[in-house]
Amino acid sequence: MIFRPFYYFDTGCAAYVLGCAGKGYAAVVDPQDRDLDSYMDFSTAKGMRITHVVDTHIHADHISGGRKLAERTGAAYCLHESAQTSFPFYGLHSGQEIAIGNVTAKVLHTPGHTPESICLLISDSTRSREPWFLLTGDTLFVGSVGRPDLADRVEQNARELYRSIQTEIRFLPDSLEVYPAHFSGSVCGKGMSGKPMSTLGYEKRFNPMLSSPSEDGFVTAIAGAILPEPANKAEIIRLNQGKA
Repeated sequence: MIFRPFYYFDTGCAAYVLGCAGKGYAAVVDPQDRDLDSYMDFSTAKGMRITHVVDTHIHADHISGGRKLAERTGAAYCLHESAQTSFPFYGLHSGQEIAIGNVTAKVLHTPGHTPESICLLISDSTRSREPWFLLTGDTLFVGSVGRPDLADRVEQNARELYRSIQTEIRFLPDSLEVYPAHFSGSVCGKGMSGKPMSTLGYEKRFNPMLSSPSEDGFVTAIAGAILPEPANKAEIIRLNQGKA
């Protein structure tokens, strides 16, 4: 497997390129509009062609480069099938497996931060059938979880986030590595660590939002957090939905 994080320390954002050098295929997850050449140059240097571009959700804090990168590379632009956009995309459903050569990305639908949020469970068949790591988007962060208040229905979103974590993530192996879409410096969650990755076992033990004893306790804690809104949020969402 080829795996490369791209970290943006000015905004606390992360994007990822992963793929299979043997088969020559790659996927880019949560790409930034400002850095498309970097993803393409890295993939080319590793002998991989970008076949899939995935946004884990409609971002509210930065302009996605997903559609533009897909157009430039001929890749499929992927979102969860429930995403509300004004353009066509390749709709993903929960449990679907995206083949990227010997690498597989399994889709987990994890609504809460946004209704269309997903995580990607990554495996490499040349090493094991067991999953290796989880790209958690804005669902689970190192030390925190995604905020539920960037749209309406704050309490309902918080409950959906709790249930997503309990049903789709908590039962996964403790050894699983966790790579979120944000770290400290982002406004997409409260109390995020400056360390951009973790393991699920460490988060189960020390992330206060994973050890919440009840749904009501989780909702009270997360829905009551006061965070600044992302700058130009409405405009960014509109652009990422293709409504410019």
